[in-house]
Amino acid sequence: MSLKLYLAGPEVFLPNAREVLDAKAELTRSYGFTPICPGDISIEPAPTRHEFGLKISAVDEGMMNSADGVIANLTPFRGIAADPGTAFELGYMCAQGKLVAAYTNVAENHFARTSAFYQGNVREWEDGRTRATDGTALEDFEMIENLMLHGGVERRGGPIIVHPAPADKLLTDLTGFEQCLKALAEAVAK
Repeated sequence: MSLKLYLAGPEVFLPNAREVLDAKAELTRSYGFTPICPGDISIEPAPTRHEFGLKISAVDEGMMNSADGVIANLTPFRGIAADPGTAFELGYMCAQGKLVAAYTNVAENHFARTSAFYQGNVREWEDGRTRATDGTALEDFEMIENLMLHGGVERRGGPIIVHPAPADKLLTDLTGFEQCLKALAEAVAK
């Protein structure tokens, strides 16, 4: 019986979502895993958009509950950090003690991206912390993402893959995803 992997990431929002999700699912199967992809299940209509959103949330949690692990695409989405839904999904799976892996298609770490958001206007304050002009502290832990996401994967022994993809393929390049599959297949085989 093959392990079921939940494929977390912002791909569901892409105009070619089905194509990207199908490619990820095919790769997942080629490594002996069973893919569980958000967007694969049709959800019954609801009387309001709010109720429909609740249904989607429940279905996604149900899919994660049925999975043995997750591969999370932490490539920054709509800003400097990972998609918030993906962040939730990764945390949910870490909390359940499931197999976790993550990748990003951006080489700059979290601190570099946050510093760039402030156009480099960051400095060390009297308290010894690096802060932006608005006074907020910046994480500088040489991690690809917020320390809770990166740390959650690494502390559980999961792979974190950094692959600098071309700008026009940031959310569709599957090199890092496949490296996660390879690492998980090797770990499971031991």
